[in-house]
Amino acid sequence: MLNYTVYILKCNDQTYYTGITNDIERRIDEHETGQNEQCYTFSRRPLELLFTEHFSTPIQAIEFEKQIKGWSRKKKEALINNSWEQLPEFSKCLNETSHKNFK
Repeated sequence: MLNYTVYILKCNDQTYYTGITNDIERRIDEHETGQNEQCYTFSRRPLELLFTEHFSTPIQAIEFEKQIKGWSRKKKEALINNSWEQLPEFSKCLNETSHKNFK
């Protein structure tokens, strides 16, 4: 049974919010009704649910949520669009100081 959900919301300011819950319908309702003024999404409503992934253990879900939170916007959009094949390309370091620029 899958009890934990990692989700991505698109906020009205075009930013993404990534979260985890054991009840996706309740959690989305909490975001939409603004039950917590301190929440990132409170002043960024309305919201749009773009992505969900379900897990059977909280540890798996927490690990995936943390991973996504560290991703660039492009990687998050590839995930949202189910374009898993693009993730390696968007993971490449493009900084001038990358080890790939030294021989």
